[in-house]
Amino acid sequence: MSTRQTWSSRLTYILTVAGATIGFGATWRFPYLVGENGGGAYVLTFIAVMMLVGIPIILVENVIGRRAQANSVDAFALAGRAPGYSPSPLWKIFGYTGLLGAFGILAYYMVIGGWVISYIWHILLGVVGASGGLDLSSPITKELTESFYSDTIENSPLAITCYTLVFVLINWVILRKGVIQGIERSVKYLMPLLLLCLLVMVIRNLTLDNAAEGVRFYLTPDFSKITPRLFLDVLGQVFFALSLGFGVMITLSSHLNQKEDMVKTAVITGIINTLVAVMAGFMIFPSLFSANLAPDSGPSLVFKSLPLAFSAAARRSPCARKMFLGNFFAIVFFLLLVIAALTTSLTIYQVIISVLVERLRISLGRAINLTLGGIFLFGNLPCILAYGPWRDVRILDRNIFDAFDFVSGNICFVITALGATIFVGWIMKNNAKDEIDNCGTLPHKTTGLWFVWVRYVIPVVIIAIFAYGLRGFFA
Repeated sequence: MSTRQTWSSRLTYILTVAGATIGFGATWRFPYLVGENGGGAYVLTFIAVMMLVGIPIILVENVIGRRAQANSVDAFALAGRAPGYSPSPLWKIFGYTGLLGAFGILAYYMVIGGWVISYIWHILLGVVGASGGLDLSSPITKELTESFYSDTIENSPLAITCYTLVFVLINWVILRKGVIQGIERSVKYLMPLLLLCLLVMVIRNLTLDNAAEGVRFYLTPDFSKITPRLFLDVLGQVFFALSLGFGVMITLSSHLNQKEDMVKTAVITGIINTLVAVMAGFMIFPSLFSANLAPDSGPSLVFKSLPLAFSAAARRSPCARKMFLGNFFAIVFFLLLVIAALTTSLTIYQVIISVLVERLRISLGRAINLTLGGIFLFGNLPCILAYGPWRDVRILDRNIFDAFDFVSGNICFVITALGATIFVGWIMKNNAKDEIDNCGTLPHKTTGLWFVWVRYVIPVVIIAIFAYGLRGFFA
């Protein structure tokens, strides 16, 4: 433990954690869930759940990780140790459910990254007028975008395999350099670039015709939409967005300096993630309403509806020389998605890699190859084939792609987060409070309230919402 690498500064840690949490959850999943759930009601509920559940659980996982200074499986044993007492090894089960969830999310997450790279490539082909390109500087129709999505994404398994492999290889190159030299250094450059792209897109889309209608839909809550089912969706989104429940926060905080203020970093993480998700809405909905497109098209919103919006904005430009802007802003948008996905996938991979290195005592290079190669073969390829030759294979009444999403997001993450809160509240007890207050050298007035909230309230909330979701599924 004494030779364990630590983050070079608070800023780099916060940037890395922000990168881990600002992925497809904020830029792809959050906007389409807002569109499906009536706009402002979902946004309001998301902010409330983020503050009341998300940030406290960030702190839960930070406490476990930093105290254990170990991978996300062993942490459930090491963090609970006290003089004369060691927790049952059965607590490690929650570490393994987190690993299973990490595998599940990477199984389809990397494929979506491949989709995004595919769109960037085809838009670039459209810019130069090459065959098969997607040119957004000329009028396109809904039928064209749907046909393009079907032909290029759903019915081109070999091409998507290649694009996904490119995304996996980018991760491989960075991960080979380790946590500090690889992930930390990459995030230093990727996060500012991501935020710049996001800011450019928000400013541009807010100036479009009829953008105010999109903002009104986005921010005006319809309280009739707030139901138990909405809370389940929001809780899953908060876990997804904050990378909670699959060991990321435990793994990253295990490299955290013992003198760091974890309360401050947890609050900053939650606020940054919320702000980016909200900004993503300002990027998406003004463009949809400007092009008179429905906001409730679901997961395909980014891939089917937004190209129409980019094309519509370019068509209405009064200057012919500005017609290229449809392609330009589309490339900026999809580049933003790739960067967001990369900063997240790196940290999720690291969860599994850390367990292999520390528990199996194998080299970093071998652990990386086993992790990325294994997930590609047994996760990415089945998800790609789920829209092609294996489209008739059903698991839990879902195709393979959606089954990975459901099991990881609605079962594994929730069980792991529940186990972590119970572990902190009932096993670590005062050690958890000492870890937050740095053994009294950095006291916080809210520590006692946080501990009571984590011990008694959050587990009940998670169990109630989880039970409701299962009731709806098996009904």
